[in-house]
Amino acid sequence: MSGLEGLVNIGDFARATGLTPKALRLYDDLGLLPPAEVDPHSGYRRYTSDQVGLARLVATLRLVGMPLARIREILDMPPAAAAAEVERYWRQVEADTATRRTMVSILVHAMRNEAQPMTTTTDRLHAEFGVSHEQGGRATQQDAILVTPELIAVADGFGDRDDLAGAVLTAYAAGGLSSAIQEVFAEVPKSGTTLTAIDLHGSVARITHIGDARVYLVRDGDVRQVTHDHTVVAAMVEAGQLTLDEARSHEHRALLNRALVPGVVADEISLDLLPGDRLVLSTDGVHSYVDDLAALIIAEAGPQEVADAVATAVVAAGEPDNHTIVVADLA
Repeated sequence: MSGLEGLVNIGDFARATGLTPKALRLYDDLGLLPPAEVDPHSGYRRYTSDQVGLARLVATLRLVGMPLARIREILDMPPAAAAAEVERYWRQVEADTATRRTMVSILVHAMRNEAQPMTTTTDRLHAEFGVSHEQGGRATQQDAILVTPELIAVADGFGDRDDLAGAVLTAYAAGGLSSAIQEVFAEVPKSGTTLTAIDLHGSVARITHIGDARVYLVRDGDVRQVTHDHTVVAAMVEAGQLTLDEARSHEHRALLNRALVPGVVADEISLDLLPGDRLVLSTDGVHSYVDDLAALIIAEAGPQEVADAVATAVVAAGEPDNHTIVVADLA
């Protein structure tokens, strides 16, 4: 049910469809989803409840990466023909992906053969930590956190077992990724979790990443997101198939395409560190709702002050989710 009656403004229609007003204006300009009525004096767009399904269809086709021109063709087709066209499109995507997989394997093999051994200093950098770990608007706390001088890790659980993320972090600290996977093995598919861990070795951070938590590096006032979100929406944004504005309010924006399950391949990243660097680790309950996160984490303040400022911004954004942030200043 759409929950809409009669003509509604673009803001109400956006909330009902999970799209942003900016995305709806784009779809109108492209002829994909014209409003039912446009006020001739104010230019305000108004929509009907009958258009909710169409709007969600456009958003979903965008989410799977379908080009706008092809979406326009599908919208003009009867349902059976449209379904067949979506199947044809996806068969082509799968064939293209298989071809790219082979190309990537060849490229990675060549790059590894050319790689030179890295030399890094063994001097240990010491970290000062700031932490905020809150339940937010959820009925239970399913984020978990682990902070030691050698290991910083967060896990964002979901499903029936509220303590799974914490158990996974304990297992990871004791026996690495294989132990963490063993801990989650019996819970699939009723429960699951993400896992992002930073192992500090001398002046090198070795990052293990699965899911949509994030690691940021702050150096000389610049912020770099070190990890990539393992979500369907993030993949579409990186491929240029979805705009940031579409992604920000998409109803499937939290849909993971990689979580901690048997057989998962983690992103393994080595990061050379310098004195004065700041590492920031956050769950999606932080970065999904704070638009000015970069400005907050580059602040010239202590790590606990920075963590507290970020937590305040999450609260101001409504804190709909569990939220965890760790700030580590290195010296």
